[in-house]
Amino acid sequence: MASKLLRAVVLGPPGSGKGTVCERIARSFGLQHLSSGQFLRENLRGGGGEYSVGGFGSVAAFLPLMTAPFSRGAHAGFPRTLGQAEALDRICELDLVISLNIPFETLKDRLSARWVHPASGRVYNMDFNPPHVQGVDDLTGEPLVQSEDDRPEAVAARLRKYKDAAKPVIELYKSRGILHSFSGTETNKIWPYVYTLLSSKIPPVLSDEEN
Repeated sequence: MASKLLRAVVLGPPGSGKGTVCERIARSFGLQHLSSGQFLRENLRGGGGEYSVGGFGSVAAFLPLMTAPFSRGAHAGFPRTLGQAEALDRICELDLVISLNIPFETLKDRLSARWVHPASGRVYNMDFNPPHVQGVDDLTGEPLVQSEDDRPEAVAARLRKYKDAAKPVIELYKSRGILHSFSGTETNKIWPYVYTLLSSKIPPVLSDEEN
């Protein structure tokens, strides 16, 4: 594990590759990856209420799930709204915020080709990460589903909703001097720049080539 604690969040619209970037950060720097979507899925399985995993959620819904891990210095794809950002301020002080800027057309194509295994949250993309057998999860053989939010007709509205909600969050972190934005169409091309940034903050446990 890395010797220094680092508290960071990765922001980005649906389909921007937040999960992939967070997993690589966790491997490369010995940090814990916390996914707000995964926390909600686990909470639902435990009978914790009804939330839209693809939505923005409420502060009341997220905080009981995120408070304890964040106090240990983990990082996650959270917050999604200004209210959540302000609530997170009362828990801890962030070291940095990474914002992923992906073109609209790229996001639309990614989301429209995305299918999910509901129980685990595993995501497949029919263009570049398809399942071994069409329509079923690689590990369980259970059926994959396409979220209503990922259907082509819903994608544009979903991205507009994210943009409106995220703008004040991004402005908040920009004003504090902790926002670092990365633009591109491919996660593999964005990742080296993210790795370089984080390497200046905390010693890596894996080289970029090892990831």
